[in-house]
Amino acid sequence: MAKEDEIALHLCPICATLWNIGTEAFMSKDATIRARIEPDLKRRVENLFERIGLSTTEALTLFYRQVDLRKGLPFNVVIPNKTTLKTMEDTDAGRNLVLCKDADDLFKKLGI
Repeated sequence: MAKEDEIALHLCPICATLWNIGTEAFMSKDATIRARIEPDLKRRVENLFERIGLSTTEALTLFYRQVDLRKGLPFNVVIPNKTTLKTMEDTDAGRNLVLCKDADDLFKKLGI
């Protein structure tokens, strides 16, 4: 390959996309995703993306890349058991709370 035919590649550490530096990405980006989502959730999440400097497209690409790299979801998906659900309900209602003065008091009450 002649020197003028060489290309410089960059692997994005965030989304694992290979980029041809100074030009467009290798893969065309012409696939579209359409999804219906709760408006308040969309607004809150897009505000968070903006705060960390990501567009919604970049965040979705990051998610898709991570799923592809891990061959599954990049986080655990769990369904709370009855005890956990009861605890969350009690906490939300302010019931059965253990109040602690500070971290030392917390550890003492936990027996640690």
